[in-house]
Amino acid sequence: MMPTIKDVAKLANVSIGTVSRYLNGYNVKEENKKKIELAIKELDFKFNPMAKGLRTNKTFSVGVLIPSITDIFCTQVIEGMQETFDKYNYSIIICDTRNKLENEIEKVKFLMAKRVDGIIIMPVSNNGEHIKLIQNSGMPVVLIDRLIENLSCDTIVCDNVNGAYEAVENIIRRGHRKIGIIAGPQNIYTAKERLEGYRRALNDYNIEINESFIVYSEYKKGAGYEAYERLLNLKDRPSAIFATNYETTLTGIIFFKNMGISIGEDISFFGYDQTELFQMLTPPLSVVVQPMNEIGKDAAELLVKRMNGDMSFFPLIKRLKTSIVVTDSIKNLIDTKIE
Repeated sequence: MMPTIKDVAKLANVSIGTVSRYLNGYNVKEENKKKIELAIKELDFKFNPMAKGLRTNKTFSVGVLIPSITDIFCTQVIEGMQETFDKYNYSIIICDTRNKLENEIEKVKFLMAKRVDGIIIMPVSNNGEHIKLIQNSGMPVVLIDRLIENLSCDTIVCDNVNGAYEAVENIIRRGHRKIGIIAGPQNIYTAKERLEGYRRALNDYNIEINESFIVYSEYKKGAGYEAYERLLNLKDRPSAIFATNYETTLTGIIFFKNMGISIGEDISFFGYDQTELFQMLTPPLSVVVQPMNEIGKDAAELLVKRMNGDMSFFPLIKRLKTSIVVTDSIKNLIDTKIE
């Protein structure tokens, strides 16, 4: 005979209500939590969210829309989500929109037809009409990484302006005045903020902004090769380049290798997102580090909160701090020691 919640409660010496609260993702006393978990393990108790869903009209599933499943940023964010949703017994349906708005719109319709309990989206553009449709249906939705203008929606993002500012500031403090940037599409809020951080740093250090040093690229796999070519073919080319996302950083590494250009000697290079690959280079790469796992966890926690009917502080815009790693990929052009 299969063990029941009643059996778990009896073995753990707690009430059935306490076990139910634990299974449904609500906080219980730490002492009770440990006893319940031990009882579940000993009894080999299996919680069936689908059966519960028949009673509550819930599917205990959530939809996650990302621009690219191969993007290291996306996979790290999803890992954080999975860890949190597992805790609340939610399954995830992951949809790859391939960086296309029309795919994103279709996938939203697909997930709504599947009657998921909530959706997390990393938008591919500044268009939010289809997201308003989700909200109007009463289904909770949380955006990650990118805000959408004129849309009131819960969002978990990083502090893109200050992340970019700190990167450029550190390049400047090593004596560079000719700093190029691989900026992202300006219909993506994240890309706009990172370009703003670049401009603000140059302005604060009284460095004239050379518009030819600002080149744009898509934020997708393999993007940015032509942008690097444009910067390096300038008659008065930059001594340092700042790439503003993972994909364009990876393209930069490939471009410099193909051209026989030595990072840290022939060109100074500052990228985005910390990965093992970037730190295995010689020299290791200077990067802006985003708390990718934390983004996923926070988005999942917020969505669970909304799915449970708690709409306090809506719309909640949470900005997570970035950090930077500075290495010899930025050549020091001045003799004085950098503090």
